[in-house]
Amino acid sequence: MLQIVVMILTDKKILECIESGDIVIEPFKRDCLGTNSYDVHLGKTLAVYENEVLDARQHNKIKYLEISADGIVLQPGTLYLGVTEEYTETHSSVPFLEGKSSIGRLGIDIHATAGKGDVGFCNTWTLEISCVHPVKVYAGMPIGQLIYFMVEGDIANFYNKKANAKYTQRTDKPVESMMWKNKF
Repeated sequence: MLQIVVMILTDKKILECIESGDIVIEPFKRDCLGTNSYDVHLGKTLAVYENEVLDARQHNKIKYLEISADGIVLQPGTLYLGVTEEYTETHSSVPFLEGKSSIGRLGIDIHATAGKGDVGFCNTWTLEISCVHPVKVYAGMPIGQLIYFMVEGDIANFYNKKANAKYTQRTDKPVESMMWKNKF
């Protein structure tokens, strides 16, 4: 019988991994570390697609929006690409990004499908933000939490070493879909 064991890193284990370099969080703030997660914050830049109709085989261009000190109102029916303030690296665990419950209770989703990173992911996180009614957001507000899962076995193909990895260029801005780089 196959037995599956899922192990989530605790606060103490996350700290050990940070000390060893297996997890990198920049900037790291100790008070953002929860029992078994780390809070990440909304960066100052959002992006929206320029065209109303997106084409999976084409490079869909985006325009950037800066969040002022007064915040910005998100509108329903618009996909906003956001970015975390935090740059992260994971070298021995799988990071999952989930929205904070307080964000969900405002009717905000922070990712459509891309909540899991790969071992070897080294970058800021692009957020796929949507909302159910108008809501004002601010740069620097807590937006999500990273949860780290242990992996079993050796890794042959780290994300940051893959020749076809599309999201490896370090950035502090949201990154649009690179689906068009796939062959289909």
